[in-house]
Amino acid sequence: MLDALPTAFLFFLAALILPILPRGPLRSLLVLIVSVVAGLAVYAMPMGNLVQTELFGFTLDLMRVDPLSRVFALLFCIAAFLGGLFAWHLRDTVQQVAMLLYVGAAIGAVFAGDLVTLFFYWEGTAISSVFLIWARRSEGSYFSGMRYLTIQIGSGVMLLAGIILHYSATGSIAFDAMTLDSPASWLIFIAFGVKAAFILLNNWMIDAYPSATVTGTVILSAFTTKLAIYALARGFAGTELLIYIGAATAVYPLIWAQLENDLRRVVAYALNLQQGFMFVGIGIGTELALNGAIAHAFVGVLYGMLLFMTLGAVMYRTGTSRATDLGGIYKTMPLTALFCLVGAASISAFPLFAGFVSKSLIISATAKGSYYVVWGCLLLASAGGFLVCGLKVPFFAFFSKDSGLRPREAPGHMLLVMGLTAVLCVHAGTNPTALYSLLPYDVSYQPYSTGHIITQLQLLLFSALAFALLLPTRLYPRPNPTVNLDFDWVYRRLLLGAIGLLAIPVRGFFRALDRFKAGPLKALIRTLYNTYGPMARTSQFWPTGAMVLWIAILLGVTLLVSYAS
Repeated sequence: MLDALPTAFLFFLAALILPILPRGPLRSLLVLIVSVVAGLAVYAMPMGNLVQTELFGFTLDLMRVDPLSRVFALLFCIAAFLGGLFAWHLRDTVQQVAMLLYVGAAIGAVFAGDLVTLFFYWEGTAISSVFLIWARRSEGSYFSGMRYLTIQIGSGVMLLAGIILHYSATGSIAFDAMTLDSPASWLIFIAFGVKAAFILLNNWMIDAYPSATVTGTVILSAFTTKLAIYALARGFAGTELLIYIGAATAVYPLIWAQLENDLRRVVAYALNLQQGFMFVGIGIGTELALNGAIAHAFVGVLYGMLLFMTLGAVMYRTGTSRATDLGGIYKTMPLTALFCLVGAASISAFPLFAGFVSKSLIISATAKGSYYVVWGCLLLASAGGFLVCGLKVPFFAFFSKDSGLRPREAPGHMLLVMGLTAVLCVHAGTNPTALYSLLPYDVSYQPYSTGHIITQLQLLLFSALAFALLLPTRLYPRPNPTVNLDFDWVYRRLLLGAIGLLAIPVRGFFRALDRFKAGPLKALIRTLYNTYGPMARTSQFWPTGAMVLWIAILLGVTLLVSYAS
């Protein structure tokens, strides 16, 4: 029965039912139930185009199930369950309905077999997810949400333009592999890149995630960018440009994450860094590299949610996630601190944790493809990522100089879901076969070789040594309650400054024009009025009859000219 119903519709139906239910645990239970049912249905589905419909003469494939779409759909169902359990305490109808619509749209996009269906779900994720930001109900979240919505809708507009051009050129709306050989494919590629947070296009992500509610941030981290990763893997696998975009995306956030004070923004930078690894894997396009990118996206959702959960729990109890306001709270939140360390170890790719078994696939594929400069960038990003997220986040949140705060431990349901997510991170790291079995291609790879373990441990231990030696000195950037504009500086400062410089000659021109109007032009008009005005001397010598005669002559000449022509 569920085979004939698009999985997305389960979440849409739940979104319709939820407001009817009484406020309380029953609503939260509905989110969990629909996530489990959808996950089981996806896991049991046969391969193929299961649901098709006709719309305006187009055949839309609503349920294209293949190994690539299934792994992402399963991932989104797991993320929905974890996010729903973390949000068990919520009594906010807006956030709960927005979450269900958001998850449903993301799963619908993953199963879309054509570009038209993809576009509708693509925009659906943008419109539904922004309410998770606005639900914080602050002035900052309002403006961050407006920016987020503008950029996400803009991505959809570019996607729609690319679809129209693609259909005009090929007569097909199928969502298959493409090459960057036409304006249509470039528009679609850029649309995917905006949502995936390419380098210099990533500020919406850094701004939006920490602006959302405690639970909204956890949900946002799991779907928007990972949907774009899926779209790139589906449409642009093997596109070499992605390799270099990925290398730059992996290195660039290191600068700003070191300077950032808000630890939720630090985690957002760290997740953006990890997306650079995924871009590289998709760009290389071999089976090993694609498996690595998809595996890294899978575990990236787990450790990303775990880190945002721990910081969300801290914020829930203390009201802040700024490093300058925290420290020493491991004394009263020991379990939250422990789970944060698991998330930090996972994102840092420690052996026996999730990130190790996925990241090593990508790094190995990069070395096998002879992309040695990119390989070096990824090693640098691995070491830097450990510094900015594996060490900075847990240290300044829980273990640095005592802030005097003594918050209670996180609520029971938050501890439960953080513990469950931590177990999944450890299970993926210690039993990579289970993760590899979900990937679209057969995996004959052993991550726990001596070379891989030694190389990674060397990177991590030397990074930890550098952190320990530099932390007491001024060489390591200390948390500072400042605002880092990142690439926003270009249009918030540089562009405004350029406009200001351009305004100087423009302002001078209009001032000169005002002086000309007030001086020479006004004098000229006064002279002409005094000479030819009704009371001027010239008017006294030209009787009215003479003026009428001249008007008649001019009219006659005009008529003759008109007749002759």
